[in-house]
Amino acid sequence: MQHLDLQVIEQALAWARAGEPVWLCSVLATFGSSPREPGSLLAARGDGSHVGSLSGGCVEEDFLERLRDGAFEAPLSEIRYGDGDDEQPGRPRVSLPCGGILDVLVERLHPDPATLVHLEVLHASLMGRRPLVRHVVRDGGRVYLSEDSGLGARVEQDAEGREWRLRIGPAARLIIAGISPVSQACADIARGLGFEVIVCDPRQEARAGFAVPGVEVQSVLPSQFIASGACHAATAVVALTHDPRIDDLAMIEAVRTPAFYIGVMGSQRTSKARAERLRRSGGLDETALERIRMPIGLALGSKTPAEIALAVMADIVRVQRGRPRDAL
Repeated sequence: MQHLDLQVIEQALAWARAGEPVWLCSVLATFGSSPREPGSLLAARGDGSHVGSLSGGCVEEDFLERLRDGAFEAPLSEIRYGDGDDEQPGRPRVSLPCGGILDVLVERLHPDPATLVHLEVLHASLMGRRPLVRHVVRDGGRVYLSEDSGLGARVEQDAEGREWRLRIGPAARLIIAGISPVSQACADIARGLGFEVIVCDPRQEARAGFAVPGVEVQSVLPSQFIASGACHAATAVVALTHDPRIDDLAMIEAVRTPAFYIGVMGSQRTSKARAERLRRSGGLDETALERIRMPIGLALGSKTPAEIALAVMADIVRVQRGRPRDAL
């Protein structure tokens, strides 16, 4: 399935190219229970047509009804849903049934050349070119872009409260080197977290027993697939087989990519021996070795394949969100 943010920007770009104004909505913050995380996008046009989501449906209905009634003509609007003051004139007419609070940024984009260029750059970022930050200035609604690492919270505000910073970039990708029971559990968890998951294994007998819906399986050595240019800055690479013929080669290629997370399964003793092999046979220097998390994952005391997979994915999400281990 196509990354939802990509669908939103592609539709916004199509409407703008057709000369229609576009309302681009972003979830700024959530408090309490909320089905969509900060940074989630929705694009709409004046007749209520829309792509994307802000909540489970109640927020969208209220926003689109108000849009059709002629609201949100300013370049920038901020709305809060669910704070218990919904009867005040001009405020949203619904409360969230989950009891949460949702802050939404609404940008009215005029279909001019500047908007087209802006949306085209966002589209390129989502297609894997490079992660970006959208800076939205609250006074006047000016928008500009800057390059980014792709790691950290999806929405931030500057210290003075003058602008919002919204991260945008390629869909998170997980490349799993080799099939094992841990690989299967890891792929399953990653799909639930919204990752694009690709599993690589040249062994036909291993692929025959692998079945996780929505996961792409490549019948090649993981190192070959990684070397083909499969990694962008939102990619995590994990090796989970205990087979050095698969795992070591994958690590040698992964450190040459911009992947934000690289890790390989094994005990402390196995990891020490692997590091020595990668120095001696793989030619990796200390800088490259420091990029590889070995042993992989958080130290949760994991024993079963599912527990190990949980530790791996938890560590990947930790790094993706820019959280240091000592902040957990």
